[in-house]
Amino acid sequence: MMPTDQHTVSEHPPGASVGARRVSHALMRPLERFLHIQAASGIVLLIATAVALVWVNSPWQASYHALWATRIDLAVGPWAASTTLHFVVNDVLMAVFFFVIGLEVRRELQAGELSSLRRGTLPIAAALGGMVAPIAIYFLAGAFVDASAGWAVPLSTDTAFALGVLALLGRRIPATLRLLVLTIAVIDDVIAILVIAVFYTSGLEPTGILVAIAGIGVVVLFQRLGIRQVAAYVVPGSVVWVGVWWAGIHPTIAGVMLGLLTPATAWYGHHGFLDAARRDLATIAQRLKFIEAKHDLAQPMSALRLAQREAVSPLDRIVRALHPWAAFGIMPVFALANAGVDFGAVELGAAPRLAAGIAGGLVVGKLAGILLASLAVVKLRITALPPDVTWAGMAIAGAVAGIGFTMALFIAELAFADEPALQDIATVAVIVASAVAATVALLLG
Repeated sequence: MMPTDQHTVSEHPPGASVGARRVSHALMRPLERFLHIQAASGIVLLIATAVALVWVNSPWQASYHALWATRIDLAVGPWAASTTLHFVVNDVLMAVFFFVIGLEVRRELQAGELSSLRRGTLPIAAALGGMVAPIAIYFLAGAFVDASAGWAVPLSTDTAFALGVLALLGRRIPATLRLLVLTIAVIDDVIAILVIAVFYTSGLEPTGILVAIAGIGVVVLFQRLGIRQVAAYVVPGSVVWVGVWWAGIHPTIAGVMLGLLTPATAWYGHHGFLDAARRDLATIAQRLKFIEAKHDLAQPMSALRLAQREAVSPLDRIVRALHPWAAFGIMPVFALANAGVDFGAVELGAAPRLAAGIAGGLVVGKLAGILLASLAVVKLRITALPPDVTWAGMAIAGAVAGIGFTMALFIAELAFADEPALQDIATVAVIVASAVAATVALLLG
């Protein structure tokens, strides 16, 4: 038995070019800094929207529509399916986006502002006020006459855009206000999800419901068996998606359900990880002292990987992995696919009350509803404003909540799926109102 020599690990992998890696790091560093800016995802979303609008109002308009109408065929043995790229974006990719929303809601319920009634009273009241007031304005504007199906368009807040605007205001916005806006946006998303499930669902197909229930049953069974590898849930999660789609419910609801089912508790936790890591590293160090034991490292290395994985909850691991893809991939692609409106073909005069109802609901309704509802629960001494949050800050929160964008466009697409003229009017109203709401928030800040 002979002791082994110690050595220092190189910062470059074997076979890698040192010069090439330095160039790669120099090129990637600015991108990494940009991606860590809180407003970055909102900027990318804005660029995608601008590209869609310029593209569809250019001589190459036909190529825009042709792209999203591209047929996609999938065949496995006797099974075959055919769909369009637009369906993949709106029903498949957006299911992943709604899965992330479900994860965020689950985290808020587990340890966030919604984990207790006392902590959640203000954001819940604000969100409900921000729901009722836009509906009231939509009704008062007479939009129900032009388009009764569009009442839910001004209900939601685009979290990425809202936090991006707050980030532009810098240190003038306390961290507690950012957290409050995030919580209100999460509640808005919950309300929007319920609205989609209840009001924008066609006749239910019992067979699809049974398939979805079977998929959920497998997910729950895997959890009871202690299976915590994320990859194991891809197949049953896909079954849930198929079942929900088959049932006639928008498949994004499957993403929400799976997000809410995701475990939010770490197995080892940070302290458990440190204890296990010390033990496993000590075992590895002991075995490395002897040549004949070098090949017996599989077990402690596997145990170390398990401890590292389970130091955080599955929910936190998945959010960390998917959030960049949702923020910088799915949302911009959705905007690119759905924000393209031919201004020359939009006839606002065909449904002026629809445009007024959506724009008024987002810009005025959100601000007034959040302020009045918050004022009511505070004056009644049911709750109090968070530390460092003033009524001026609440006005800013109400203004940024009027940036509906992604979710508003999504609901407009569902509400007016068979009425493209009304969908175009709603899209223009959402884009203009979101821009106005952002401007108001910046001016108030």
